[in-house]
Amino acid sequence: MKTNLFDYLEQTAERFPQKLALSDGKSEVTFGQWLDFAKNIGSVIAADAKGQMRRPVMVFVDRRIEPLVAFLGVVASGNFYVPIDSKMPPERLKYIIEVLDPIAAITITDRDDELLTNSCYIGWRYRFDEIKCAESNDLLLANLHDQLIDVDPVYCIFTSGSTGVPKGVVVSHRGMIDLGWGWILKEFDLSDKDVIGNQAPFYFDGSVKDICICLMGGATMYIIPNKCFSFPKLLGQFLNEKKITSIWWATSAVVLAANSGILEVNPPKYVRFVTFGGESMPIKQLKQWQKAVPSATYVNLYGPTEVSVDSTYYVVNRDFTDDETLPIGNACKNKAVLVLNEENKPVGIDEPGELCMRGTGVALGYYNNREKTEEAFVQNPLHDFYEDKIYRTGDIVKYNEHGELVFVSRKDFQVKHMGYRIELGEIEAGVNAITGVTEAACVFDKDSDVIILYYATSDNKERDIFNLAKDRLPKYMQPGIVHRLDALPHNANGKIDRIALKKIYEENKENTNG
Repeated sequence: MKTNLFDYLEQTAERFPQKLALSDGKSEVTFGQWLDFAKNIGSVIAADAKGQMRRPVMVFVDRRIEPLVAFLGVVASGNFYVPIDSKMPPERLKYIIEVLDPIAAITITDRDDELLTNSCYIGWRYRFDEIKCAESNDLLLANLHDQLIDVDPVYCIFTSGSTGVPKGVVVSHRGMIDLGWGWILKEFDLSDKDVIGNQAPFYFDGSVKDICICLMGGATMYIIPNKCFSFPKLLGQFLNEKKITSIWWATSAVVLAANSGILEVNPPKYVRFVTFGGESMPIKQLKQWQKAVPSATYVNLYGPTEVSVDSTYYVVNRDFTDDETLPIGNACKNKAVLVLNEENKPVGIDEPGELCMRGTGVALGYYNNREKTEEAFVQNPLHDFYEDKIYRTGDIVKYNEHGELVFVSRKDFQVKHMGYRIELGEIEAGVNAITGVTEAACVFDKDSDVIILYYATSDNKERDIFNLAKDRLPKYMQPGIVHRLDALPHNANGKIDRIALKKIYEENKENTNG
């Protein structure tokens, strides 16, 4: 196994120098070009850094190949990359810059430069097109390369979680290599024969899987244009025209494709793996995919950014009813699961507990945030014989009768209502099973002791949720307030935005009281 990410670019470029590596419809690069550009970029950064290593370099990202090329340039310089959403509000970027104190930033467009200026950034800044063709200093890069080890940071992704306050999760080379080379490529038999259809934004950890498959396996990656998800008819055409064999999408994107009807009209002909994660996959939409593409393997992935993307997985191998929840399965290779109750003891079958993870993939912590790091990354409570860090996910799970993990709820989705402890996720699963409902999410007003349900439908018509949910939910779990929206809000990572839903509820409540 190699010790850093750049080793894999060199290896793949040597094997397939002329093979198409990345394409976004406007630009494309071969693996050989990717290596050359990365070395040029790395040489510029390293020369200015004058020996500084393992420092953050911001890279502005959108739906194009340039940021991916720049990521490897940063790694070549001996530093680590931080993807920055090019549409990020200046105030959020200002906060991230304060946390990072980055040594440099790489911009792609004029808009990126304007955002950087508005965020009061004063460090080195490079325009991608200007530095990609700079002269490579191979001797300088080789010296830096020799100093890198596998536990050095390779990237830092900022995630807000339920609080809305950005935290920079730092992942090591070893964690990323373990994910891609150590697990994904071997477990799913992926190679240079595969073609990846990228959906996940590059500031979202889901995209790391696409990068691993491409960079380490030699697969070609096509970045799917946003318009394909706005007009799903184009999505079906794209998947077949590019002969996409593997999709590693957010659940919301897989559901969108199912709800759009394209699977019946123009089913993907070449896809052999359909994987989804980030949220629970509704069984109704899974069945639509299975009917349209029966030969594909379907995989439910689970994992927080803090454990190098994926921690557990479940290959769908049996039938489920619409009101059941897919298991999240068992631990990925070289990762271990602990499910602990409130006394920090292992749980039994069907007993809920907090999911904790240990292994190589556990992140290095939150950048420049010792307090939050020490809260979440802790000593294994089952022993104190040596340092054995685990990550407490904050997710409540349990084992089913098959020995598979089943996601129950987030700790902060667990509420006390009418004297009962309730998992909001269980309500959402029950409502999602109702015919015509495409999405559902709950928020809770603790002061008024009321559960508020928001849902969307395939035909944009109201449903009598109160009556339809009676057979699926006990009375104490039925929502007190129900609102239909044309579409539920989603955050930049493709997950249902419950912070936005709470804001909608508070505004409606205020208007009603006023």
